[in-house]
Amino acid sequence: MLDIILWSILTVIAVISAGHALLNKLDPRAALGWIVTCFAIPVAGPLLYWLFGVNRIRTRARDWQERGTGLPWVAPQVCAWSCEMAEELPFRQENYSALLSLSDAVTRRPLVPGNRIHALHNGEEAFPDMLAAIRNATQSVHLVSYIFENNHSGRQFVEALREAAERGVKVRVLFDALGEYYSLPFTRHLLRGSKVQVGRFLPPSLSGRGIYFNLRNHRKLLVVDGLIGFTGGMNIGDRHLAADTRNPNRVIDIHFRIEGPAVGHLQEAFVEDWGFATGESIPIKKYAGPLTNGEAFCRGISAGPNENFEKLHWIIIGALNSARQRVRIMTPYFIPNRAMVSAINAAALRGVQIEIILPEKNNLFYVAWAMEAYIAELLPYGTRIFYQPPPFVHSKLLLVDDHYPLVGSANIDPRSLRLNFEFNIEVYSTALAETLHRHFGEILDRSHRITRAEINERPLPRKLLTCAIKLFSPYL
Repeated sequence: MLDIILWSILTVIAVISAGHALLNKLDPRAALGWIVTCFAIPVAGPLLYWLFGVNRIRTRARDWQERGTGLPWVAPQVCAWSCEMAEELPFRQENYSALLSLSDAVTRRPLVPGNRIHALHNGEEAFPDMLAAIRNATQSVHLVSYIFENNHSGRQFVEALREAAERGVKVRVLFDALGEYYSLPFTRHLLRGSKVQVGRFLPPSLSGRGIYFNLRNHRKLLVVDGLIGFTGGMNIGDRHLAADTRNPNRVIDIHFRIEGPAVGHLQEAFVEDWGFATGESIPIKKYAGPLTNGEAFCRGISAGPNENFEKLHWIIIGALNSARQRVRIMTPYFIPNRAMVSAINAAALRGVQIEIILPEKNNLFYVAWAMEAYIAELLPYGTRIFYQPPPFVHSKLLLVDDHYPLVGSANIDPRSLRLNFEFNIEVYSTALAETLHRHFGEILDRSHRITRAEINERPLPRKLLTCAIKLFSPYL
């Protein structure tokens, strides 16, 4: 009798879990996988589903937007398309008009004019600029970084943050509760006893919001006085000092300094994250005005599992579909889904030159194996794919024609596009596009182009391995 009761209870749990997956998983493959798991593995199957398969998180920022309080909505100043203005403003050309309409529909922010955006290569350029901004702050410093190491570079930031707080600047630092494990002991402990306010994003808890290995805050944001912003793909730590050839863990990366009204978008993103993590509501008192010499039109894009749309995924596909001449992609992790593979192949087949630069040396070997399988899908249709020589390259760029860069923290993989909280900026700027195309071209010249023969002539065990790893790509 006891066995029958236990079996009945386990069956009910499996049915409830499988039913939840059936109703809430939009991808039929994911739904089927979880349903099979719930029934095939008693106890563990439903437990795995409720731990890893359910997105229960909704940030308070979303509530603010729905109630219309807390975060002001800045009216779009230049967004409508017209034939007469096409030559004056490149993003009003016909192909960019469609992309602009898509971004207007799925993002929560307008495209704003009058910005300056400057590329900073590696920690040698980015860290001094960021530290100087913190040391010159007069009102507020807001910082979130997925990884904040406690080594020399990290301690420089800790000291600058402590000093700013001591002179009366409101300093808030947000750590991701999983990302901080990359550096032990925790860097936040170095801020104990200071006036710096510290928050943790989704710390593991059995009694609170739960335990999440996904749903991480992968954003890299620094906002000083609401006037100067930094974002991109760079964490804080010595690994980003790429000139130090003695460091076996050095990483090549790129970051961006922003001035102008788009800094308000970075500020909004931080305020949302901080409010969710700490419960504190930070009023945004002012936004930077358009700069007289700011030629960049920018829009900050907050993406995450709490949003109504998979906006970065949709915008990237929209950008691919809008391209007329060339698309250039640089990313450390390239695991596109089926829709993105189709968009890349379709763009290549209609004559767009597609170039993708990937790191020859990847810090995640299993991701590198999965990437090989996707390379094999793209090469036959004309996409040119290159391996950049070591050290590991963490840069993230999408360049469309001569006017549109998309930069930020997101990689082209399921973790960034579906599971993590990311922040990117889409930019309409011929000046920045020219700078990044030049950077891309310099790397291309010293990179190795992957040929179809190389991929096709791999040993059978290697092909089987890469295709097997590819099966798990939605979870990599």
